Amino acid sequence: MATKYDAIIIGGGHNGLVAAAYMARAGRKVLVLERRHVLGGAAVTEEIFPGFKFSVCSYVVSLLRPEIIRDLELAKHGLEILPLDGTFTPMPDGDHLWRVNDHARTYREIARHSKVDAEAYDEYGRAMVEMGRFAKPILGMTPPDPFSPKLADIKALRDLLNRFRALPDGDRYNQVQLLTMSAADFLDQWFETDVLKATMSASGIIGTFLGVRSPGTAYVLLHHYIGDIDGAFRSWGLSKGGTGMVSNAIAAAARAAGAEIRTEAPVSKILIENGSATGVVLENGDYHLANVVLSSLDPRMTFTKMVGHEHLPGDFVDDISHYKYRGSSGKVNLALDALPDFTAMPGSGAHLRGAISISPSVDYMERAYDQAKYGRYSRRPYIDIVIPSLTDPSVAPPGKHVMSCFVQYAPYDLKEGSWDDHREAFGDAVINTIAEHAPNIKNIITHRQVLTPLDIERDFGLSEGNIFQGELSLEQLFFLRPAPGWAGYKTPIRKLYMCGSATHPGGGIMGAPGKNAALRAMAEHR
Repeated sequence: MATKYDAIIIGGGHNGLVAAAYMARAGRKVLVLERRHVLGGAAVTEEIFPGFKFSVCSYVVSLLRPEIIRDLELAKHGLEILPLDGTFTPMPDGDHLWRVNDHARTYREIARHSKVDAEAYDEYGRAMVEMGRFAKPILGMTPPDPFSPKLADIKALRDLLNRFRALPDGDRYNQVQLLTMSAADFLDQWFETDVLKATMSASGIIGTFLGVRSPGTAYVLLHHYIGDIDGAFRSWGLSKGGTGMVSNAIAAAARAAGAEIRTEAPVSKILIENGSATGVVLENGDYHLANVVLSSLDPRMTFTKMVGHEHLPGDFVDDISHYKYRGSSGKVNLALDALPDFTAMPGSGAHLRGAISISPSVDYMERAYDQAKYGRYSRRPYIDIVIPSLTDPSVAPPGKHVMSCFVQYAPYDLKEGSWDDHREAFGDAVINTIAEHAPNIKNIITHRQVLTPLDIERDFGLSEGNIFQGELSLEQLFFLRPAPGWAGYKTPIRKLYMCGSATHPGGGIMGAPGKNAALRAMAEHR
């Protein structure tokens, strides 16, 4: 006889683990089933080369909700976030832009390029803080359906509209512009320095198949702007031990509350009986029953692979079939036996301890996108680099370093050949681009791992390699994510819920989808 659980959660990524922890803390009997040998999904640490521990996919932390950290007592379970201080952008002419967490130093640095921009930077920061304050509560809510006659939806929409109307005029205009404009056009209203606009606009394209001049990317900029660490707004950090330690801390909290978690337990099918989810079947033929099932996988993996379209309404199948993934990112992880030496700022100074952004101009960023539009990976891509071993020596042998390179653009669908054919050439393009700014890079690499969107799909179960389980574009946000009428974590299958990044509020190491879905499932099935 199969053991019956109150809840089975498919996928041991951070959102699935958050859902498990909240349900177990509420006294539910919970089982988490993870396909891989390690927990975390894309928030995972792995020792790819002996002695070198990489945050293989997700690599920085900021969006993890403070209430989740508090509720689950993650610090007690080993979570420690180390601040990432600033962003260094080398420029082809030998100059640079280096913004740090020290306001006065950043003011002087921007003023070195433009006194007008230095003054505008303060005003911009205040405006984004206000917009972030408006947006933050939305992250924790179940999106109301604007077409629903239910009183709860009507009240939630009314409350949201009243909060919007209460904003000062300038903030209301900014909110509308963020939802409709491109990141580059939005920043053009504030700044004149090209390298500053290019580096800031990069936050608007992370994980999207859009360019910095594409409408809608301004919102993605805000999405990445509203994180905090210990109450410090717009702060980013590194998890000590790699991002896998975030997942491990959440898993420890779930286990402490009584959740059962299994790895190397791939699910092949969700059991459906009379329109309700009743359990799951594993690939080895074992099956487990449950009162409710929560999937932290994306819609394609959940509904096409594990449910089957025959169990779903035709209009829902159409909506899910048109849901856009369009993976556009790659990752190159490097093991180094020395530090890169940047021509724009030689030596091993503090500029290497923050993010290093290869984003010298807005045109550079848009040209990288132009190549991707026509099915080619960017030969001179945008690259976001961190060297975690400078802040956390535990991830590399003494005197050695790990370098994480997040890369755009790498379109899932290549016009010519396959990613298996182009993987190493893509890695070479990334290294060659870095070498334009740090000529010694090729001589200090001892190992490298190149991940294409196809690798991300194969290894981590993210359709088309999209790191957010679907683009954060306007038609796939809030009450439209993942489909109109189904943004409340429920699905057309009774007792089946979605709890991954394909639901509101979207991707990043956030945990909100897992928490929101768990609370919804428990409220409806006591």
